[in-house]
Amino acid sequence: MKKLKSTWYNMVGVLTLIAVLAGAALGYVNEMTKGPIEQIKAQQLADGIKAVLNADQVKVEEPNVIPNSDGKTETVIYRTDKGVAVKAQDANGFGGTLTVLVGFDDKGSIQGYQVLESSETPGLGAKASFWFQKGEKGDIIGKNPAQNKLEVSKDGGEIDAITASTITSRAFLRAVNLAYSVISNNNEDAQSGASPQHHDGKEANNE
Repeated sequence: MKKLKSTWYNMVGVLTLIAVLAGAALGYVNEMTKGPIEQIKAQQLADGIKAVLNADQVKVEEPNVIPNSDGKTETVIYRTDKGVAVKAQDANGFGGTLTVLVGFDDKGSIQGYQVLESSETPGLGAKASFWFQKGEKGDIIGKNPAQNKLEVSKDGGEIDAITASTITSRAFLRAVNLAYSVISNNNEDAQSGASPQHHDGKEANNE
């Protein structure tokens, strides 16, 4: 086989061919893994709904998806025979969008929550997964947003913020309050709870 001359045009051609082949391979892998990834997410969501409602089994109705007024996030309501689970998002966390799943009983009290997605700083903002659980410093379990002021104490609320992570704490509590406002007011465009509050910027210490 005749050796390909080492010219600029030949090198560009070879690199282009490699890029095309690599792109095709990545596309194939992505297509092959898309299905299993979606199945895993669906199972995680199903398990999460049961966890935040403290139930072994739940019957879930067709979810109600509501775009938030910021145009970036959405709220999803999952009505079940054991209560209501709401997936809510706040786009103003320290590291970006924070997504939480919150379970409410028929009186609007919080039964449980899970942080589904977070870009917060590991070791600081990521503490939201447990900081607000029952018995912890920022415990919100059993509280009703209509009766309890679910804001950080620095803003006059009842909840202790995560140490050195006030911005994350605010984003988390905004998402929880948004979840409650959507189900309690049946506000289809989620206006009342979607507006950012007390967002002071992203200081290095997440305060």
